[in-house]
Amino acid sequence: MGHQPFEAVVQRYGSTVLRVCRAVLGPAAADDAWSETFLSAMQAYSTLRPDSNVEAWLVTIAHRKAIDQVRTQARRAVPTANVPDRPTTHGQPGGWESDLWAALKDLPLKQRETVAYHYLAGLPYAEIATILGGTAESARRAAADGIATLRKTYLQPPHDRDAEGEAS
Repeated sequence: MGHQPFEAVVQRYGSTVLRVCRAVLGPAAADDAWSETFLSAMQAYSTLRPDSNVEAWLVTIAHRKAIDQVRTQARRAVPTANVPDRPTTHGQPGGWESDLWAALKDLPLKQRETVAYHYLAGLPYAEIATILGGTAESARRAAADGIATLRKTYLQPPHDRDAEGEAS
């Protein structure tokens, strides 16, 4: 059995990869990572084994592209005092992604990645462990810790989060 057309792969898994990229990188850098993921995937698609898990393969590529984006962001020049207007990094005002990203960006990177790969991409913990390194149990623990934190912080006004942080 051969591969399905690459266009069908993009159509089927494109939204999953975009959700993962947004969850790991935030809305500002996600589109670039998504594009780079599918460019790389298109180049390697013909060499993919027919019995491979295409979704896990794409999430692995997206993970690597996200790491590239994080490294690129770390190397960018520091802005000076006289910087022109910058585009927002919080998505569209009032959009759901600004609230979700605000909560996700406060998670440690491994928790953010495991939450994205498990809850947005639907990957089992064993495959997440293969992508990130470590064991399936450590991936499960990181995702559980991330979800526990999101339950406490997501959609809470910042002053409520600050008050809880001071109380504990």
